[in-house]
Formats: sequence, C-alpha cells, structure tokens
Amino acid sequence: MKIVRFILGKIILFLDSITTPTGKVRSAPDQATADAMARSLVLYQLPTCPFCVKVRRELKRLSIELPLKDVGTDANAHRELMEGGKIDQVPCLKITETDGKISWMYESGDINAYLQKRFA
Repeated sequence: MKIVRFILGKIILFLDSITTPTGKVRSAPDQATADAMARSLVLYQLPTCPFCVKVRRELKRLSIELPLKDVGTDANAHRELMEGGKIDQVPCLKITETDGKISWMYESGDINAYLQKRFA
C-alpha cells in the first residue's frame, strides 16, 4: 500500500506542478494588507494529500503565502495539530484572531470558502 501511495503522491505533485494556477494581481498596498492578514494563519497539511493540494492551489490563486506545516515529517507540527485541533486530519487551517482566540478549520471546501471570503 505504501508503494501505491508513493506513486499516486508523485503523480498528484506532478499534475499540480504542470497545472499551477496564476495568482491574483493586487496593488502593492493591497498585497501588503493581504500579507498582513495571512500572518494569522497556518496550514497543517501533507504534500501529496489531494485535499491539501486543493487548498494550496486556492492559496496560489489568491496570491497568499502561509506557513505550511507538514504533519507527516514534522513531529512538532503533528503534535501542535493534535493538541490544538484535536483531530488527526489534514488540511487544517489554524486561525489566530486579533484578540488571540485560536480556531481550527478542517475540510478543504470550508477552508477555500473562508480564504475566498477573506482574500478575494
């Protein structure tokens, strides 16, 4: 089963690389505002997870850069996900509000809708 996952993962990454979406073009002040808003977000993910690819593609479309934490290779990231979000599932978006409140959002469709609402 590991071999199948490895091969499918490589195919997913290859297809993602050759079909990368173009990013949203913003003015410099608007991009600086978007970058500042993105600083409160962290995406916990796996590189070859198709649902994580879906979220990363949306980030590219919106020209947003977030810290990406690979829970498969980074034990600290996996621990953070389990302690904070309590569910061993990716993708997971950690959202830190201005008042310090932290929420954890799962499901690629919900994450993409949140990103569209906040950055489109």
